Amino acid sequence: MSVIPDPIQAGLAAGWQVTDGAQLQADQTLEADVVIVGSGAGGGVTAEILALSGLKVLIVEEGALKSSKDFKMREAEAYPALYQESAARKTRDKGINILQGRTVGGTTTVNWTSSFRTPDITLRYWNKQFGLKDYTPEALAPWFGMMEQRLNIVDWQAPPNENNDLLRRGASQLNIPTGLIRRNVNGCWNLGYCGMGCPTNAKQSMLVTTIPSALQHGASLLTRVRADKLVIKGDRVTALECVALTADGLSANGRRVTLRAKHFVLSGGAINTPALLLRSMAPDPHGLLGKRTFLHPTIISAGIFAQRVDGYAGAPQTVYSDHFLHTEPIDGPIGYKLEAPPLHPLLLSSTMSGFGAEHAAVMQQFPHVHALLALLRDGFHPDAPGGSVGLQGDGAPLLDYPISDFLWDGARRAMLTMAEIQFAAGAKTVTPTHEQALAYSSWAQAQAGIKALPMKLLQTRVVSAHVMGGCGMSDDERLGVTSAHGRYHGLANVSVHDGSLFPTSIGANPQLSIFGITARLASGLAQELTGQPAARPVRS
Repeated sequence: MSVIPDPIQAGLAAGWQVTDGAQLQADQTLEADVVIVGSGAGGGVTAEILALSGLKVLIVEEGALKSSKDFKMREAEAYPALYQESAARKTRDKGINILQGRTVGGTTTVNWTSSFRTPDITLRYWNKQFGLKDYTPEALAPWFGMMEQRLNIVDWQAPPNENNDLLRRGASQLNIPTGLIRRNVNGCWNLGYCGMGCPTNAKQSMLVTTIPSALQHGASLLTRVRADKLVIKGDRVTALECVALTADGLSANGRRVTLRAKHFVLSGGAINTPALLLRSMAPDPHGLLGKRTFLHPTIISAGIFAQRVDGYAGAPQTVYSDHFLHTEPIDGPIGYKLEAPPLHPLLLSSTMSGFGAEHAAVMQQFPHVHALLALLRDGFHPDAPGGSVGLQGDGAPLLDYPISDFLWDGARRAMLTMAEIQFAAGAKTVTPTHEQALAYSSWAQAQAGIKALPMKLLQTRVVSAHVMGGCGMSDDERLGVTSAHGRYHGLANVSVHDGSLFPTSIGANPQLSIFGITARLASGLAQELTGQPAARPVRS
């Protein structure tokens, strides 16, 4: 196996137009045809398509530009450098920990490569409830196909690691169907450290695919520059005011950057995009901006096995089950998707419950720990309306996400499911991540124990790596703040191209949904701005 050459270092040496805001010595004013806020799944796809179509594109990214030379497979270095709030972003009540990328490439640089098309059942719900008639599996299939080819999203050929295979084996014992997860990788070394940035450039993130392509075709990139406020006059945005950050990315360095463009695309993610619009006092006649923000609230169960699991080694997520998304109607009791997350010491230790000797005892068995997670599919029932993005006193975003009894019911059912699967796979003990849970030594004991647990905030550990909604789509302005074409209602030259467009959660890892849907939207925008059909990106 060989390391794929670092396209970032090669591009910088070749003269890419990249400016580090931390190095600015004076205020700047820059102009482009299109300014794109954010360089993740939505911003990266959009930047490439617009640049290939001949438009002058400027990408502004709050995080730093890192590349494979910086990815050392060390949690202590990766989380502060590559994640929002050092991988410790939380909801207002501190009840949910949120993992989001904050670097060039966004979350695609640090995610676990799981790639699913938007489920048909989700699209049917959008058609019916939000009038999104063009969002059908047939209409989106060419766009998903295009991005799957562009990013080498294919079936993973290597056998699952033990962590994932235990999900498969346990589910099989219970006649629960499972499937294999496709991944956006090329020449993968099967290391298992995807969440810390790919050290071999095998992960086909925006960092090594669409962003280099856009820069090669004349786009400009601003890093460590935070989009602060849109300047709105009438129904148009005339400029984007930005703040340059210090080298650590934690505070302003005193320099300001003003960006002017014909069109502005917001791709900062489903917390930062609504926050930017809120700071800008964007039109919001129906009070929908930032509302209906979804997380796939995620519950975790840890099992101890006699054999080594080594959950840190090998492709992080390769097996899943959607069985419990389909046992009830989509708008009935909340369903959940099952996956096996990778295990690394810092993330595991900060997620596991318990204190002192009890906690240390679990960590001493780290090589034998197996984990399952259940992603609750929020957004399809009146009692799962998601949360709302608001602003703190300094203008920073904050997500308020109350957890209702309806969600707690799903969390308890998910705990029971995961424990049963882990015991069926041969676990010696199973411990749900709940402060009062015990290390149950049998399925019968776990069943009784989990049914008795008080499902309360901060007692039950809830996490999320998927943020969606807040700028939901609908051509009916009473139902959404953006149109089916991703245009912000009330602002003629503003589009939203990220997961904040989703009217609900989707019930699957969202990156491929963002890739495909924003490719379609960006292609339409390119044709509108140039008068010519959009260029089609291809894998080099």
